[in-house]
Amino acid sequence: MLVSAVCLQAMNAYAALDATGQREVQALLVFVGSSHCTFIRNGSSYSAVEAQAHLQSKLDYLVRKDLVNSAEEFIERAASQSNFSGKPYKVSCDGRERLSADWLTEELQHLRQGPP
Repeated sequence: MLVSAVCLQAMNAYAALDATGQREVQALLVFVGSSHCTFIRNGSSYSAVEAQAHLQSKLDYLVRKDLVNSAEEFIERAASQSNFSGKPYKVSCDGRERLSADWLTEELQHLRQGPP
């Protein structure tokens, strides 16, 4: 019963996203959480799992406000910068630091290309 409630809640959380958008955003969240990268938000470093949880929280808020309708909007509105400070989110992977928006946009393009 609890599992059904959680699944229903998750489906409702993505009501504004079509099926493709839901799959893409979920894949991006999994990508973030399973990465070996360090996330930099407002000058502090966070683990991949912490970053995934933070982005999920921001996504949940945006969905409640009906402000996200695509994976691109998720990246732009939830995963690019701090709403608090306006500072861009960054990611450090293998000693290379880059903007999280660029990193996630690149991954979204790979997802859309499909398996090699």
